[in-house]
Amino acid sequence: MNAEPSIINDVLIKAENEQVLFVRLQFIDILGIPKNIVIPSNRLEEAIKEGIPFDGSSIAGYATIEESDKIAKPYPKSFVILPEEIEKRKTAKLNCDIYEPSGKRCLADTKYALERIVEKAKKMGYLFNSGPECEFFLFKKNEVGPTLKPNDSAGYFDLSHRDLAEGVRADISLALNKLGIQTYTSHHEVSAGQHEINFQYADAITTADQIITLKYVTKVIATKHELHASFMPKPLFGKSGSGMHTHMSLFDFKNNNIFYDKNDAENLSKTGRFFIAGLLKYVKELTAILNPTVNSYKRLVPGYEAPTYISWAHRNRSTLIRIPAGVENAKRCELRSPDLSGNPYLQFAVMLAAGLKGIENKTPLTKSVEKNIYSLNQKEKTNLGIESLPESLGHALNVMSGSELLKETLGPHIFENFLHVKKEEWNNYRTQVTPWEINKYLRAI
Repeated sequence: MNAEPSIINDVLIKAENEQVLFVRLQFIDILGIPKNIVIPSNRLEEAIKEGIPFDGSSIAGYATIEESDKIAKPYPKSFVILPEEIEKRKTAKLNCDIYEPSGKRCLADTKYALERIVEKAKKMGYLFNSGPECEFFLFKKNEVGPTLKPNDSAGYFDLSHRDLAEGVRADISLALNKLGIQTYTSHHEVSAGQHEINFQYADAITTADQIITLKYVTKVIATKHELHASFMPKPLFGKSGSGMHTHMSLFDFKNNNIFYDKNDAENLSKTGRFFIAGLLKYVKELTAILNPTVNSYKRLVPGYEAPTYISWAHRNRSTLIRIPAGVENAKRCELRSPDLSGNPYLQFAVMLAAGLKGIENKTPLTKSVEKNIYSLNQKEKTNLGIESLPESLGHALNVMSGSELLKETLGPHIFENFLHVKKEEWNNYRTQVTPWEINKYLRAI
């Protein structure tokens, strides 16, 4: 990826004028865990023009020891100076693309998988926009580390006299704004100690970058308040879990929303319906990517506003996909199953791929379900054609392993490595003997 000399020069001048001491070169592994290489600022020009070599054999999903050499090449437009709330020393950050020593793009680079499907959408005439709702918990810490004690006892949208983390969210929002990420809303969520921060929708690659930054900033700011921020999907038994409801829409190159049709009774276009139908058709195959941890499936159970049934509606929040109120540029669909334990580049890649496949095949959209699905019995759900999401990580991985759509979208390297890493995780989990089992069975059997 060759940047324009003027952009490179602007970055170098800004780094010098701001007296930057260090630069973090950031990328993520196949699981979505941030990685970084820190270089002194006098190597910034070298990094941008030539890249910085590193050993990829220890990065999950990247390479074997025999093919370990990789190159991290930062893209200059991502240059930001980290605010003093994040770094005491003057430090900048750059996001990186990963290359092979031959100069070819590394097929293990998950951002590259998203770029490929975004490029396919552009060739079809579409720009893919997304806006996530990012939920997390703030827990108290003790001398050992994080506890499971929420930092407050407030509830949904409560005011500051009960919401003890209003200042924490404000500090997170201010730090994000300094990094060029404009927060849209922030508020207390349903459970004690649970919070949500949203930012303005953008193209999927930008949004994925912003999710990674938001998680990093949230954890750093929480620590400064002597709290621990967790994006674990279901940390507390009997309480609502944390998700990443994702709003999606397609625009044309003239900034017209493809999902909006003023002549349709519901203002939803045929293309929008095909896109939603694609998501519904392939969502079982996507689930291991959208919900990639054992704990994800503790959230995806009936009764806690998390979706478990494959259906769509306009106002009904018990369905998997909802069409929020809005016209023209606000017309969109909201997929409610993803969570923040995953890799956002892969998550957006597979969501877009499913939607585009629905458009390509003109997949018919089923009838919307505007009644509370949780109140229906199994016969009623069967009559409505409502199926369920996979109930465990093992189930989701089995479905994913047969998916031609995901193999095509992610490429064989990411597809096979993801399955390998996650099957090991599932096997490790299912062979554990838990305290629940001991309490349930040791004396009874």
